Amino acid sequence: MNESSLIQKVWNYATVLKNEGVHYGAYISQISFLLFLKMDDEAATRLGEPSALPEDCRWSVIRDYQGEALAARYGKILSKLSREDGLIGAIFLKAQNEIQDPAKLRRLVTLIGEETWLGLDIDTKGAIYEGLLERNAAEVKSGAGQYFTPRPLIDVMTAVIDPQPEESVHDPACGTGGFLLATWERMKANPRAKDRRLQQRMRARLSGVDIVPDVVRLCAMNMYLHGAARSESMIDRADALIRKNGEYDVVLTNPPFGKKQGYRIVGPDGEIETEREEYNRPDFIKTTSNKQLNFLQHIMSILKIDGRCGVVLPDNVLFEGAGADIRKRLLDNYDFHTLLRLPTGIFYKQGVKANVLFFDRKPASEEPWTKELWIYDLRTNMGFTQKERPMKRPDLDDFVASYCAANRTKRKESDRFRRYTYDQLLKRDKFNLDIFWLKDDSLDDPDLLPAPDEIAAEIVESLETALEKFRKVAATLQPGSASLIE
Repeated sequence: MNESSLIQKVWNYATVLKNEGVHYGAYISQISFLLFLKMDDEAATRLGEPSALPEDCRWSVIRDYQGEALAARYGKILSKLSREDGLIGAIFLKAQNEIQDPAKLRRLVTLIGEETWLGLDIDTKGAIYEGLLERNAAEVKSGAGQYFTPRPLIDVMTAVIDPQPEESVHDPACGTGGFLLATWERMKANPRAKDRRLQQRMRARLSGVDIVPDVVRLCAMNMYLHGAARSESMIDRADALIRKNGEYDVVLTNPPFGKKQGYRIVGPDGEIETEREEYNRPDFIKTTSNKQLNFLQHIMSILKIDGRCGVVLPDNVLFEGAGADIRKRLLDNYDFHTLLRLPTGIFYKQGVKANVLFFDRKPASEEPWTKELWIYDLRTNMGFTQKERPMKRPDLDDFVASYCAANRTKRKESDRFRRYTYDQLLKRDKFNLDIFWLKDDSLDDPDLLPAPDEIAAEIVESLETALEKFRKVAATLQPGSASLIE
């Protein structure tokens, strides 16, 4: 079963729940509980991995139940697991059976029981979650609200950063755990990782944060089912931007896209004292409501000296005026050595223009650490789409070869790979790093223009940006001015 057929199969399960009256927000949790029990059983019976579940809460217990007895037994299992400590308690936090019709529950148990899930050569949980979000977004005619990093890009970012078994690796916007799982698999392939004691330490050095409870649940499940977590959960449900939560050797992440992310300050009696969009942290050099600039500052803060980072960020981070001081700090105090301009059409939302920033944190110095920034253009004249022509791992082979991870001094310029010195970057207005040089063939050939939905998405993005700027102007005028442009 390939990824598309898997997603279709699970979407069929979701349809069963929808007909039962289970709201979409509960689809993922209800299906994931059953999938987790089944895959935990497979890990124990097929792979010999010890189960972390109590014996009376395993798949074999509910497998042969029917009718009301199944519903009652399953409900008790979820209730007991929700009270467990550590990883299992985090996965089943507040879990309860929302499938009231025992026949439909029996149908789901049968459907899930017919498959061998751990035999699939894909990130099962990630594919399920992303597929359900995409299908639901299409049905309700609205955006999924979240963006997912294409698996080939995750693999390449992890490969060139090359986390070592002794290093701590963190993702402050971990989603379903794609970067953490890729890191785990790469670390396990290291000959030193054959030592089981080292593997235990490796698990303890993988950590992540996400603000969405159901996503944290899925990430914890994913880590457990891939052997990357055991009794304790290193995945926290929190707003990563609120405070610095440690320092790490490696950060690999794709923070959520969008202009803003607000948060609430709650008083001692539980009342909301104020709501804010700007994160005022002493370790930030710029107070801004731009979520991506805040994530960049957060990452810069949590890297250890000589720590390495690969982060996916949209174009506005490279040129927006509010980020000028942040970009200057990045060039001066960090070795910002590589920028990968990503193609459009690889994210769920059409028209998204993003990049991967690769940089290393360095100790204090009077001289700027960034001597030269190498930019690889994988965007111009590259026509990828979500379905007809998705980006695949071989599409990134030339970038990997050009990156020269083993020795970056051996890099050579090419049509798509250019070098810019610190002095050249310093001369650019507001340290604008949105640099391109290749000729866009679509400007001369109408047949090569982006798809209509991609053009429409870019127009909407531009209008939203313009409207946001107008609101800021209105806010500086006399009272009542802002209402004119609502």
